[in-house]
Amino acid sequence: MTILALETSCDETAVAILRGSDRHSGSELLASEVASQIVEHERFGGVVPEVASRNHLVHASRLLERAKGRAKIDMLDVDAFAATSGPGLASSLMIGASIAKGLAIGFGKPYLAINHLEGHLLSPFFSDGQIKPNVALIVSGGHTMSILVRSLGDYQLIGRTVDDAAGEAFDKVAKLLGLSYPGGPEVEKHARNGNAARFDLPRSMPDSENFSFSGLKTAVRYLLPKLKGDYLADLCASFQQAIVDVLVRKAIVAAKKYDVDLATVSGGVSCNQELRKQLGAACKREGFEFKSAKPWLCTDNAAMIALAAWLRLQNGFESSVTEEIDPNLALA
Repeated sequence: MTILALETSCDETAVAILRGSDRHSGSELLASEVASQIVEHERFGGVVPEVASRNHLVHASRLLERAKGRAKIDMLDVDAFAATSGPGLASSLMIGASIAKGLAIGFGKPYLAINHLEGHLLSPFFSDGQIKPNVALIVSGGHTMSILVRSLGDYQLIGRTVDDAAGEAFDKVAKLLGLSYPGGPEVEKHARNGNAARFDLPRSMPDSENFSFSGLKTAVRYLLPKLKGDYLADLCASFQQAIVDVLVRKAIVAAKKYDVDLATVSGGVSCNQELRKQLGAACKREGFEFKSAKPWLCTDNAAMIALAAWLRLQNGFESSVTEEIDPNLALA
């Protein structure tokens, strides 16, 4: 079974082709193409929806042709077409969904509308395709949430951010510090040489299953005018550690509460090496298994959408081509 998927939820245009046999023997990624728009949006300090959607139109056809070439297949060989249907920017989602629907209609094949967050949620299982019960952290620029995963499609929301997502906080603090966009990798780079204990920054909502990072960002903003000398590395390290502490603590508490022995992490912020290291170490101390998505699967990509579509198709799921995109689509 061969799946062609598109991902255009924000500012990355992505196309992937995946071939799978059954859930026990796994799948093979034949092609994965991504066109980033970081350069286009960097001068604005963030993503501009109109610019993003225009660039999706520019990149999509080129990536489709390149993916077909790499996979060495013809469109007639594709068994189903999939696209991200939400959440995301409406003007961006519309591009990928329209292309996938058109291809499905044109070739008389099934269409699958996939939740972007489910793509992230399943990405730690990319190599085997067998979904084990787990507590999952999805941590990105737009989302920070913990999910109880019982099986494919059986998800329970445990907690979510009540204000800024972790990645959003990284970007905003990086901007305060005069660092370039996107802010997460820049903060992490400076934090490597810093003392994370120098600044005592807040860890909000310690006894709640929800997350909050707006207060942490504000604390940095009010601290900055008081600082002199060489403080950048230490402040980045202290800020990063505050976020890591919250994410690790809540993941471990949730795993114990819901009686699972596996914790997973995915999403763009999960590329952060300190988060991976400390969450992995905490899981080992508590006797839990730990899985993280491979770094190339953490940022927006179509391979994770293809995986979700393949697993869904095996379970009899298929979408109507009349199904609308939903910029606020919920996972659970």
